[in-house]
Amino acid sequence: MLINAVFEGGGVKGISLAGAVKSAENAGVVFNRLAGTSSGSIVAALLAAGFTADEMSEIVRTTPFHSFLHRAPIFNAKIIGPAVRLFIKKGLYSGEALELWIHNILRTKGIRTFSDIPHGKLMIIASDITNGKILVLPDDLIKLGINPAAFEVSKAIRMSTSIPYFFDPVILRMCGNAARGKSFKDQFVYVVDGGLLSNFPLWLFDSTSPAEPPTFGQTSIQTIGFQMVGRSSGSPHIIRGPVSMLQAMFETMLSAHDERYIEQVNRFRTIKIPTLGVGTTQFHITPEQSAELYESGLQAGSKFFARFKE
Repeated sequence: MLINAVFEGGGVKGISLAGAVKSAENAGVVFNRLAGTSSGSIVAALLAAGFTADEMSEIVRTTPFHSFLHRAPIFNAKIIGPAVRLFIKKGLYSGEALELWIHNILRTKGIRTFSDIPHGKLMIIASDITNGKILVLPDDLIKLGINPAAFEVSKAIRMSTSIPYFFDPVILRMCGNAARGKSFKDQFVYVVDGGLLSNFPLWLFDSTSPAEPPTFGQTSIQTIGFQMVGRSSGSPHIIRGPVSMLQAMFETMLSAHDERYIEQVNRFRTIKIPTLGVGTTQFHITPEQSAELYESGLQAGSKFFARFKE
């Protein structure tokens, strides 16, 4: 069974998506076109690069996700350090560690730029907060004067996973005609987590551009959504200051995305994966919680595909 797949974003909860991918493989599913937001963009990119569900499981099992929370020691000073970094860098953590991690993983399959993946196979959602627009990567980069084919997939993933105020925004500089006539400061575009504008872009493959290659532009292929559902925590967020308030705001926004109403027409093509109370920014997740999230995705996907084939 050939499908297009759209993976929702949800930070660390994206571990559950790997389990759902395993259930798809068990059901004989072959992935055609792939799209994702935030952590969903990681899963989509790994599939586009040729990783199997078992390889994803090994990556999840061996990755210390807390290692993504990197910042210079000077910004670790209690209370004032993170606040100063947030003021200067506009994020609590750099995001560079996450980008390097996925860069090295993709290179094992010979993937560096979007030119290494068939055009139209992979789409990643990010948010251009300078212009207030969704960016569908890589194609929308051409609007900024940037060559989509030469753009690194790991950089696009970092853009899509840059949770506002948690990770630094990615700053792009316009080139060529896009920059012509603009002042130096107006040539820069700030890009953050795609979940800010479209956390579950199930609409993405519903219409295709005539310019897209027919191999990946067949409208007859069913699109399946992989969505994470459930409240992140049974207890309320504790607000101690501006940093914790900003984190709570974004966590709440993503939770609203996770639980929002899916139109009746889309219910039949959406896998709903319980996230077991794990938070979006819970990077110090235990191995046991990680295994439970994976199993949750596996079970939800298995139930879905059993019904889908009926």
